[in-house]
Amino acid sequence: MSPSALRSEFPDARTALSVACEMLDAVPVDFVALDFETANSHASSACSVGLVRVRDGRVEDRARWLINPPAGHAEFLPFNIKIHGITPEMVLHAPGWAEQLPDLREFIGDDIAVAHNAGFDMGVIRTACAETVTPTPKLRYLCSVQVSRKTYDIASHRLPLAAAAAGFGEFSHHEALADAEACAAIIIDAARRHGAADLPALAKATGLRVQQLKAIPLKL
Repeated sequence: MSPSALRSEFPDARTALSVACEMLDAVPVDFVALDFETANSHASSACSVGLVRVRDGRVEDRARWLINPPAGHAEFLPFNIKIHGITPEMVLHAPGWAEQLPDLREFIGDDIAVAHNAGFDMGVIRTACAETVTPTPKLRYLCSVQVSRKTYDIASHRLPLAAAAAGFGEFSHHEALADAEACAAIIIDAARRHGAADLPALAKATGLRVQQLKAIPLKL
């Protein structure tokens, strides 16, 4: 099944994030939250992605799909399987990185991407593109871990605790879509707390910068 087809699996689904947003005053922030799960410790071994598009502080669209990791980095380690529950058999007929990349780029569009520990997720994109010799998307991004540290006085800024501070309830941690929704909840709540009208304003209010994703130079 293609990534585009999987998007129709839950077009009208009301998740915890959707309900929470409806209960609070909206903030006019637009962005896409994303999360990758990997088959092993190599950054290119993406096996799943979850995406949440936010418009005016509310969830507009969401998507998730499996990815067949690139050859050479396709081994599924028991440790990773235990974390996310994805097995080699589950991705056997899933699109590879290069196949799904147009869908990923289309979903993100010109939005600023956000991720919890964005260095990891942006590293997945950079490394998978380098491994498959595909163009790296020119993404702008912001890290919700860093935003959390500037917003909440909590013992740890791990995703479950930061999401709880944002008022986001229990969720299936390490399921890519659930993690993306938790990340989105943190950014929406932080924008509300800091009175930020958009993500550049949120970055400024928290003393951060919106970063630019850069490609890994190819070895010719």
